[in-house]
Amino acid sequence: QVQLVESGGGLVQPGGSLRLSCVVSGIIFSTETMGWYRQTPGKARERVAVVSPGNSMDYANSVKGRFTISRDNAESTVYLQMNSLKAEDTGVYYCSALRHYGTWGQGTQVTVSS
Repeated sequence: QVQLVESGGGLVQPGGSLRLSCVVSGIIFSTETMGWYRQTPGKARERVAVVSPGNSMDYANSVKGRFTISRDNAESTVYLQMNSLKAEDTGVYYCSALRHYGTWGQGTQVTVSS
């Protein structure tokens, strides 16, 4: 059974940076496409970034050039480096394995505000 533990969120000013981490267990991490998603009030959960087992990456248009997804297979961890943060990046961030989409961790809150 897949388990995901997200961390690294917090309060940051516009233009600031955060690095999110998601530790994964219960699956063969190195074979999974992993994604970061975010939930904002009143909106459906949206995909922010994904990284394949071969390290191909894809990003939502709203975060291209600002966010970077990466993975460490030895640590079964996926990261999201977020730079040049904007108020509209505020939300709860979750990670998920594509083949186990719908199984979520507790999420980590990101608040971008001055």
